[in-house]
Amino acid sequence: MNIYKIAGIIGLLIAVVAAFVKIPYAMELMAIAGIIVALNIAAEDNVRVIVSAIAIPVVAGLFNGLPTIGTYVTSILTNLGYVIGGAALLIILRNVANRVKA
Repeated sequence: MNIYKIAGIIGLLIAVVAAFVKIPYAMELMAIAGIIVALNIAAEDNVRVIVSAIAIPVVAGLFNGLPTIGTYVTSILTNLGYVIGGAALLIILRNVANRVKA
């Protein structure tokens, strides 16, 4: 198991646990975990990550209407969006840097 997988697992754990309890700096920790994971994402998967970062927050709101568990599912998916958003941010910034260099 490498550091990228560990960071991804930590990001997922924080996303789930933060839906039920208050974790200080949870959003920042999830974004940092996503950034670390993005360092190991292959170039051919960049579009998938960026599309996922856009789609997850949109889909998350759809589950609010579920009785009892809706708010938790929405919160978990929103938190997962922070992890994927951190990864997408690094990918986008890396692509911009590569364009400026070229």
